[in-house]
Amino acid sequence: MLVESIPNFSEGRRPEIIQKIKDAFLSEPGCAVLDVKPDKDHNRSVFTVAGEPNAVLCGLLKAVGAAVENIDMNTHSGEHPRIGACDVIPFVPIQGISMKECIELSRKCADMIWDQYKIPSYFYEESALLPERRNLADIRKGEYEALKKEIGLPSRRPDVGDPSLHPTAGAVVIGARQPLIAYNVNLASSDLSLAKAIAKRMRAKTGGLSYVKAIGVMLSDRNIAQVSMNLTDFNKSAIYTVFEMVKMEAQRYGVCVTGSEIIGLVPMEALIEAARYYLRLENFESSQVLESCLAKGGF
Repeated sequence: MLVESIPNFSEGRRPEIIQKIKDAFLSEPGCAVLDVKPDKDHNRSVFTVAGEPNAVLCGLLKAVGAAVENIDMNTHSGEHPRIGACDVIPFVPIQGISMKECIELSRKCADMIWDQYKIPSYFYEESALLPERRNLADIRKGEYEALKKEIGLPSRRPDVGDPSLHPTAGAVVIGARQPLIAYNVNLASSDLSLAKAIAKRMRAKTGGLSYVKAIGVMLSDRNIAQVSMNLTDFNKSAIYTVFEMVKMEAQRYGVCVTGSEIIGLVPMEALIEAARYYLRLENFESSQVLESCLAKGGF
């Protein structure tokens, strides 16, 4: 039984704190850290961990503890929406585990985080208890600052825990979902309003591509605007489709795309589909990828 989790922590600028969170995961036997992606502008780090469900759960609890000790949301700032020190914890079924079991794991995780740290939780995606909380962006509306004032309202009460934020760690969103791709496209422009306009054209919620969530952000270090996206089903909204549409929309404003980036890990099939498209590959199969054959052969 193998589960993946991609927790996002509200720290991307202090390497020593990111390392403490990583060390917390590594201290749990059987919890493998597959990838760590910090971002200074977003002030956020995306971890990818995997292992047997109980090992991943225990590793997450230790990592949340490290975040509680080292991140104060009252002084936090960054381009990415957030409501807590450990902002979101998704569970993704990988091998020998069902979505239903991942939902149960998310429930257990929320209970343990409340019992141990008194951080309230909201359930999203497949774990959502309310239809209006299925979408992560709806839960994070107004971010930490708004939730701090509104958490006592009936519509904003947490699913687990008291209706008050942890004094420094805020709240956390927990859920079960299918694999997604965090994909960003950078523009040759410092106009944030342009990135936001393109993001509005991209996201499904405002009439764009199905299974795409998008926001416009500013990368201050590089003085460029970025369209930051989550592709929740790459089989129905492929990476190459998203890239080409952003490029087309940018051209309407006389702006070029300078590049793109993938945050965290990506399914191999998504990259193969991009290769098929851009190289015009005929009858190309994933079995032709050397590393794929070696893995199947047990090497």
